[in-house]
Amino acid sequence: MLEKRIEEVSLNAWPASQQIYFDGWILRFANGYTRRANSVNPLFGSSLNVEEKIRYCERLYTAKSQSTIFLLTHFAAPPELDQALAKRHYERVDLTHVQYRDLKQSSIPAEHSVEFRNAAPENWLEGYHRVTNVSLAEHRMHKELLQRIPTTRLLAQIFDSGKIVACGLGVLEADYFGLFDLVTDPKARNQGYGGKLVLSMLRWAQENSASHAYLQVLSSNAAARYLYTKMGFKDLYEYWYRVPKV
Repeated sequence: MLEKRIEEVSLNAWPASQQIYFDGWILRFANGYTRRANSVNPLFGSSLNVEEKIRYCERLYTAKSQSTIFLLTHFAAPPELDQALAKRHYERVDLTHVQYRDLKQSSIPAEHSVEFRNAAPENWLEGYHRVTNVSLAEHRMHKELLQRIPTTRLLAQIFDSGKIVACGLGVLEADYFGLFDLVTDPKARNQGYGGKLVLSMLRWAQENSASHAYLQVLSSNAAARYLYTKMGFKDLYEYWYRVPKV
């Protein structure tokens, strides 16, 4: 099942600092940095009572002073989990489309109008956080996440006239290539740099024997979804989070 395989490689590409396997569920912990790295992922078969499992997860996350968050898909196990969480007053938030592109169908030409670099980690982080203007604390957590990635990384940067205008993270596992952290400098938006970044990353992936490409985009981000569709991506499946109602 392509969808489940992509969920597996995306979990590897965005690693938690700690995780526990519990009757087919993966409980991930990363000091609260991003929901994906701090959530319950019910990806595999489940045999225990669902209510007891939810309560067990709640105790573990509470012990770490974290909210109990579930990441759900249409193939989450057991199928009644989403309804069980709703009855426990968990809200459904952040509907996200996982988009897919087959990289075997056609070769991607080189983009010569900008300079493309696979940067060193420190240089990439400096550029990423300058473009996004996030806090120093998040910078440290992001660095730790990058260091934990067990497979091949692409720390992509696009330069124009010597200035960084866009950057993104690519993670290659076997022949699956995931695109994450795709950002463009706010001063350089609506000039085609986002598309040039994605195509340059996909070309790198093809050159490194990737056959499949995937990315995740919020349903509410219509502009990004339109861009990725132009880049040859199609919706494959959706995921969403269930979070405790405040």
